[in-house]
Amino acid sequence: MASLELRNVVKRYKSQTVLDNLSLTVADGETLVLFGPSGAGKTVLLRLVAGVIDPDEGKILIGGEDMTDVDAEFRGVGMAFQNFALFPHMSAFDNIATPLAAKRSSQSAIKSGVESVAKLLKIAHVLSHKPRALSNGQKQRTALARALVGSPPLLLLDDPLRNVDAKLRFEMRLELPRLLADRGATVVYVTQDYKEAMALGDRIAVMSQGVIRQLGTPEQIYREPANIEIARLFGDPTINLLDVKPARDARGIYVGLSNVQIHLPDAPETAIGRDCIIGLRPEALHFVGDNEPGAIPVTVEAETPLNEKIVTLVRTVRGREILVSRPAGAPGRDEGKAHIAVDGKSALLFDHASGERIGAKNIVKLRNGEAA
Repeated sequence: MASLELRNVVKRYKSQTVLDNLSLTVADGETLVLFGPSGAGKTVLLRLVAGVIDPDEGKILIGGEDMTDVDAEFRGVGMAFQNFALFPHMSAFDNIATPLAAKRSSQSAIKSGVESVAKLLKIAHVLSHKPRALSNGQKQRTALARALVGSPPLLLLDDPLRNVDAKLRFEMRLELPRLLADRGATVVYVTQDYKEAMALGDRIAVMSQGVIRQLGTPEQIYREPANIEIARLFGDPTINLLDVKPARDARGIYVGLSNVQIHLPDAPETAIGRDCIIGLRPEALHFVGDNEPGAIPVTVEAETPLNEKIVTLVRTVRGREILVSRPAGAPGRDEGKAHIAVDGKSALLFDHASGERIGAKNIVKLRNGEAA
């Protein structure tokens, strides 16, 4: 295994700063997921660590050693990038075997290693094929197999399941964590799929515009997003966002939804009287009887299945649309009038102007990679 550390790394392309004074540490054996939209700087970060490109400023340490000026082939890094980078004249078997051949492994060790990883990635049946005969998904898994086969101490994986069909992607999402854990490698994994990030990462670094906006465990990122942008990125169906202005009564801080007071036990005093946005995860809402405390009257507009859930679109008496999610088979409301209740403890408050979460606690939030 090998730790990874980036110290104040800057990368520019002409006048554009792609990575902005970024600092980051990945522990031995940890899987860190870099998550964010296209253009966030995720792939550039991987290419810098791999030694494919050089930083304009800053240091890159692998296993505690400064590798900033060390050539790529001497960094001990396994890589799988989006463009596959397969040798067109070689079979899938020979492409995968490249790292083992470079280490002068025996033929039996090469055969065993290639066949083992190919079986796990479900490409054993195409090992004799050249890249032109492979689908994009098979090429992607061949590149991933090549990165894995040599058991490098540091693995850099750039969206390795991007071109894989939905069924296999789901299966690999379950199997890949075990595969990576068995190899004991430190992993930096890039994806734009939040479900993949949640399934694979020990921690997730959410990137945007060359900066890490938040770093934390999957649960922290989901339950304690640093801002509205991150809250929107995680969750399916997406989080409900409604304009509110918190106030206080004898029971504590509350917001009003359709003339119903929703008390927020964790809301800070600084939220009182401010223009805010409340974030309500669809699974934190549920249908209740009209006589229950805090019941909000709504009209059921539509309902649809989503994976193992049922998602219902409801409209409040003031015309606000809200999504409610429940497990398939759980009781709901098919049509007409209904009432919903809000779990105030799970509600999130964001500042209306900045989009930052109000009263964030126990949250690892970064500015330019440094803990704030």
